[in-house]
Amino acid sequence: MNTLIAIGVLAVLVLVAEIINLRKIVIPMTIVGLLGILVYTLCNIDVVEAYYNNMFVSTKFSTAFSSLFIALTVFLVGMSKDFYKKEYSKIADYISLKLFLLMGAICMVSFGNMAMFFLGLEILSITLYILCGTEIKNIKSNEAAMKYFLLGSFASGVVLFGIALVYGATGSFDLVQITKTASTSSLPIWYPLGVIMIIIGMLFKIAAVPFHFWAPDVYQGAPSLTTAMMSTLVKVAAVATLYKLSLALFSHMPEYFTGVIVVIAILTMTVGNIMAIRQDNMKRLLAYSGISHAGFMMMALTALGSATSNLFYYASAYAIAGIAAFSVLIIVTKNKDNELISNFYGLGRRNPLLAVVLSIGLLSMGGIPIFAGFFGKFFLFSQAISNGYIALVIFGVINSFISIYYYLKVIIAMFSNYEENTDELDVPLSYKVIGVTAVAINIIIGLCPSLLLNLFN
Repeated sequence: MNTLIAIGVLAVLVLVAEIINLRKIVIPMTIVGLLGILVYTLCNIDVVEAYYNNMFVSTKFSTAFSSLFIALTVFLVGMSKDFYKKEYSKIADYISLKLFLLMGAICMVSFGNMAMFFLGLEILSITLYILCGTEIKNIKSNEAAMKYFLLGSFASGVVLFGIALVYGATGSFDLVQITKTASTSSLPIWYPLGVIMIIIGMLFKIAAVPFHFWAPDVYQGAPSLTTAMMSTLVKVAAVATLYKLSLALFSHMPEYFTGVIVVIAILTMTVGNIMAIRQDNMKRLLAYSGISHAGFMMMALTALGSATSNLFYYASAYAIAGIAAFSVLIIVTKNKDNELISNFYGLGRRNPLLAVVLSIGLLSMGGIPIFAGFFGKFFLFSQAISNGYIALVIFGVINSFISIYYYLKVIIAMFSNYEENTDELDVPLSYKVIGVTAVAINIIIGLCPSLLLNLFN
């Protein structure tokens, strides 16, 4: 709870700094503040506490994912100064919105009451609607904000309706009480209906098939830094929340629901990867790639309770690789009216550092050793095999090979002799530091996976 309060205070201080004309210290103050909060959070990972009648619950699960969210926000804030250079007068607004979004994400993984869950979901969603439309003069940004607002609001409505049905069946919003009631008594039909509606709403948030159709258009139209946040922090927060909800609500549901989850996971992996092959826009390619990774992370739902550490490891590996990829994408497509893969031709000659950073990020997403993405898939596949989901693993392996094809397409373009654009790239120091740090973390946790897996021991 102290972590949430500290982030809220930091967000207010950012706005105060703008009022008293200390705009230059906004980003350094935010990064230092978040790093301090991150250290405090990690030092308290073993503390299990409940606050305000179980509204907010601190566990190893919530603390580990909250730490990941804070670390991702540090990277995203670090890229903000140059990205918002043309709108520097609004920098405090954008940074505070990111911090409020972070608060929503933490509430989503720390809730002990369905009311707190929905509050966190709406805090995250509303700030994201605003960030998607920050490029007011860009018609694509306006379109992305409107699409995400309309469809996201509908999904939130479905979740809220589901929460109401669960409350009507159990007489409580408290997660522990709901689980206890479901295990000790026979519940009316609207309990499973409510759970289904909640899960459907969350499947929309993670862009799982068949609720994925919004993601490519929104990812392409939104400002690139907002897309980076959606692809990493927001997606990981939604998957972690879906896992926590499933752990509490699915424990006494019919067995065929696991079969439904397996089918959705296979479809999500397959559709995401097949559609990514056809893309010539880098942001759309990463959007479909993110859809496929949501399918991989859904594999953890087949081993509720025992897959927590594996899910956290995969989410961390994916998110860090995504940060590395977007740190390069933002620079390469800067001052351009598109994000076509052709912009990356010859990048290996123009700026070898950026090319290497993007290559490592993509190879990690594809599951190539020695990078963390390989071990993330390995752990999930191993657990699925031990639980008897052989078909799911086979599709997972096939989709891993498919993803390597379109990732290599980008890498080959960067190191090809053909140079469509020979202009020198102006790469701010912050982007170099963030890109190199992200790939370094990716390699370190790939070589030493116990650094993350042991957090849950």
